[in-house]
Amino acid sequence: MWKCPKCGRTFKKENQGHYCGEAPKTIDEYINAQDEEFRSQLYAVREALKRSLPDATEKIAWSMPTYWQGHNIIHFAANKKHIGLYPGPEAVAHFAEKLDQAGCKYSKGSIRIHYSEDLPLELISEIAEWCRETGNHA
Repeated sequence: MWKCPKCGRTFKKENQGHYCGEAPKTIDEYINAQDEEFRSQLYAVREALKRSLPDATEKIAWSMPTYWQGHNIIHFAANKKHIGLYPGPEAVAHFAEKLDQAGCKYSKGSIRIHYSEDLPLELISEIAEWCRETGNHA
């Protein structure tokens, strides 16, 4: 077990990424708490999701920016080396070929977009819309 020296929480993995302290209450607070060099990418993902899901409510759930409309539709998060997009396993399976074409790494329910890669904003929008329309969600 590893104990974070800042917040005192314990984790199975050493140096496991987590949010120390009080969780952000808004998406702006969340993004502004991230490394400055990655904020513009996080704002770009946010804008793509807002355009795709205009009737969804923005909120923080599971300490991540979340789009909600009767249920959680999709989440995104800043990680050490990538932006994580969390649309759920059905969406990842449905979009696997397009994710491969875009060069995105993915696993069951999550998509990883390395900070050094171009953001596939159109694909992110398409995934979000699919999640809303089909009811398959995070």
